Amino acid sequence: MFPSSRPSYRTGRSRVAFLCSCVIFVSFCVMLLKNQATSHPSLKAQMQTSRQIRSPIGCKRPLTPPSRRGVNPRRSLKSAALAEPKSLNIESESQKDPPRPPTPILDMIRTPKNLKNLNMAQLKQLTKDMRTDIIHTVSKTGGHLGASLGVVELTAALHYVFDSPDDKIIWDVGHQAYPHKILTGRRDRMHTLRQENGLSGFTNRGESEHDPFGAGHSSTSISAGLGMAVGRDMAGRKNHVVSVIGDGAITAGMAYEGLNHAGFLDRNQIIILNDNKQVSLPTQFNGGDQPPVGALSGALSRLQAAQPLRELREVAKGISKQLPGPLPEVSARIDEYARGIISGGPSSLFEELGCYYIGPVDGHNLEDLVQILREVKNTQTEGPVLIHVVTEKGKGYAPAETASDKMHGVVKFDVATGKQNKKAGKTDSYTNYFADSLVAEAEKDNKVIGIHAAMGGGTGLNRFAKKFPNRCFDVGIAEQHAVTFAAGLACEGMIPVCAIYSSFLQRAYDQVVHDVALQNLPVRFAIDRAGPVGADGATHAGSYDLSFLGCIPNMVIMAPSNEAELINMVATSVAIDDRPSAFRFPRGNGIGVDLEAEGIVGRKGNPIPIGKAKLKQCGEDVALVGIGNSVNECMEAAKILKEEFDVSATVVDARFCKPIDTEMMKQLAKEHPALITVEENSIGGFSAQVTHYLCQEGLMDGNLKLRPLILPDTFIEHATKESQIAQAGLSAKHIVSSVLGVLERKGGKEDIDNAIAEEKEKIEEIFKTPSDPPPPLSARGSPIFVDVPCE
Repeated sequence: MFPSSRPSYRTGRSRVAFLCSCVIFVSFCVMLLKNQATSHPSLKAQMQTSRQIRSPIGCKRPLTPPSRRGVNPRRSLKSAALAEPKSLNIESESQKDPPRPPTPILDMIRTPKNLKNLNMAQLKQLTKDMRTDIIHTVSKTGGHLGASLGVVELTAALHYVFDSPDDKIIWDVGHQAYPHKILTGRRDRMHTLRQENGLSGFTNRGESEHDPFGAGHSSTSISAGLGMAVGRDMAGRKNHVVSVIGDGAITAGMAYEGLNHAGFLDRNQIIILNDNKQVSLPTQFNGGDQPPVGALSGALSRLQAAQPLRELREVAKGISKQLPGPLPEVSARIDEYARGIISGGPSSLFEELGCYYIGPVDGHNLEDLVQILREVKNTQTEGPVLIHVVTEKGKGYAPAETASDKMHGVVKFDVATGKQNKKAGKTDSYTNYFADSLVAEAEKDNKVIGIHAAMGGGTGLNRFAKKFPNRCFDVGIAEQHAVTFAAGLACEGMIPVCAIYSSFLQRAYDQVVHDVALQNLPVRFAIDRAGPVGADGATHAGSYDLSFLGCIPNMVIMAPSNEAELINMVATSVAIDDRPSAFRFPRGNGIGVDLEAEGIVGRKGNPIPIGKAKLKQCGEDVALVGIGNSVNECMEAAKILKEEFDVSATVVDARFCKPIDTEMMKQLAKEHPALITVEENSIGGFSAQVTHYLCQEGLMDGNLKLRPLILPDTFIEHATKESQIAQAGLSAKHIVSSVLGVLERKGGKEDIDNAIAEEKEKIEEIFKTPSDPPPPLSARGSPIFVDVPCE
C-alpha cells in the first residue's frame, strides 16, 4: 500500500533512539574536553582564541558581530537555544532610550529562505530573538503586541517548513503578523510601523509579495485561502495554501461559511486555528478552562498528522464508497467516532464540516510544530486539514502575560515594566463620554441594553458592563448577529444600543437595512471611530457611514462636534422609539467643553430636537456648514479668514445628516453668495443631502456657489490623524483656501497651499530619520544565502 522505502513507526523510533544515544555521547565528549581545557591553561587559551561556531550555511564566523554591544561571546548558542522559554523581564537601564537588544541569529535573516539552513537549536534562538525584537520595536512605535508575541514559534515553523511566497500564508487577523513581517524582509522598516509612509499594522498586498491577502478585519482567511486553492488547481500549480485564523477570528460566522464550503469542495488547503483563548478584542480575555496541552496531546497530534494514517484513511474512504447499501455511511461514522476519541472531542465539529482535524497542538513547542507541519505538507491526500494550535497571547513578556488584555493594543511603553506612556489629556475620550452617558441613561431606564461585537474595551462598553453586567452583551466578532440580535430586543420593547466601529458596521449592512430599517425598529447605533483614525489606516477608517446609512429610509443620523453634543445625542437616540437612529463620533478626546454650562450633570444628556442645526457664528461673505468634527475646523477657518483676509463667515453645526435642517439651509442659501459643506466622510454623505435639497427647492438656480469638501475618492493610509485630515483637504487651512478660491480673492490660495506643502515636507523629513534604526547590514554579520555556497 505504501512505498517500501517509507520507514515504519517502529523503524522511526529506533532511529530516534540511535540519534539520541549519539547526541548523549557527543555531549559527554564535549563536557570532558571542556573540563580538560579548564584544567590545562594552554588548552584553555587556545580554545578562547579559536572559539567560533559554524553559521547556518557552514561558514566559520563569530556568532556575534563585533559592533553589537551587550552580547556575551562565551555564551553557547546551543545552551541558549535549548533553554526553557522564559518570560522577558528586562531590568531598567540608566539610559532614557535603551539600545536595541542583541539578536544574533535574527541579524542574519533577510528572507524566509534563510531559515532553511538553521538547525533546531538555532531556530529556537531565532524565536527568542524575534520576541526580543518585537518587544523593543513596539515599545517605541505602539501597535498590537500581545497577539504577535503569541505566534512567534508558529511563524518561525511556518516559514521553516513552507516556501513563501510560492506557498501562500494568509494571516487572519493581520495584527498578529509582526513576526511574519520581520522574517519576510521588513525588519529594517519595523521602526516605521503604523506611521506615515511606513509599514502597515496589518498584512498588505502592496507592501510585500509575502502578504498574499490583506487583513485588517477578521475571519476572511479561510474563504480567501479556498479561493486561492481553487485558482491554484485550475492553473495546474502545486503550491500550498495556509490560512492562519486566530485571536478571536474563529467566532465570526464567515469563518464557518468558509469551512463549510472548503469541506464541500474538498480542495487541498491547510487551516491553522490559533487558539489563544481570545474570544473578544481587545480587553475581554476569556479565562475559561482550557484542556491541558502537553506531551500526551502532542503525541496524539503527531499520530493524527502522520502520513501513513492519513493516506490509509484516504484509501479506506475510496474502498468504502464502493461498498453496497449503508456500509459507506457506517464506515464514515466509525472513522468519525474513532477520530473523536483520539482528539478528545473538538474534532467532531470540524470533521462534520469536512476538515481533517489535528490537535490540539502546543503552539510554543517548536519541534512538534515543525514535525506536524512537515507531515501535513508532504502527505499526498485531498481535502482541507485543520490544525488546532493552542498559544498564549503575550507569551514571553511578563507584563503582557499578566495583563488582563494581554497588552493587545498598546501605545509606547517602558520595556522593563510594561507601563504605557499614555498622556493624560485635559479631557476624556469620546468613547468614554459615550459609555458614561449610556450608563447615565441606563440608570434612569432599566430597558437600556448595550451590545458590542468583541470590542468591550474599544467601544467603552466595559464601563457599562461593570455597572450593568446583565444588560451588556458581547456577541463575539459577529456584527451581523449583533444587529439582528438588537432588532429582536427592540421587538420586545427593549432599548438596544449597538456600539460598533464605523468600519466594522460595514459587515452588517444587510442586517441594518433588512432586519432593522425595513421593519422600522428602534435600534440605536453608536458608531465609534468615524472619519480618519490615524495609525490603523484605511482598513479601520470610518469613511462611509454617512453615505451608506443616509440612503436608508427611516434612519435618523447624528454627528456631534464636541463631547456635550455627543452626550445629548445619546439621550436623543435613547428617546427615539419609533425608528432606527445612529450617531457617529471620532477617535480621540473631547475639545474641552464645559458640560455644566451646557446643562449636563453627571454626563446625563438632554434630548435635542430632531433635524435642528446649531448656529455657531454669523457672517456675510460665506456660509461654512460642518458636521461632526469638521465643525471645529470650520470655526478655526473662520477665525483665519477674518483675521488675515477680512472675510466674514457664518458657521453652522449641522448636527444631523438626516434629516437635515431644511429651514437653516434655505436661509443660508438666500443670505450668502457661497456655501461650503465640510464632512469627514466620502461622497454621498451630508453634502449629498444638502445638495439634493437645494436643487429640489430651486436654490441652485441663481448665483449661489456651492462647494462640498469631503474625503477624496482614494484610500488614505496610516499616518497621524492630523496628517490624514490634511491629506484629505479638510483642515482649517484647506477650508480657508477653498473659501478664497470660491470668492476669487487674490493672494490667499497660493500662500496657503505653499504653507501646507512646507508642513508636509517637514513631516516627511521627520519620518525619514528614525530615532533608533536597526544596525546596518554590514554590522550584523553576513546574511544567509541558501543558493550561494560558502568558500
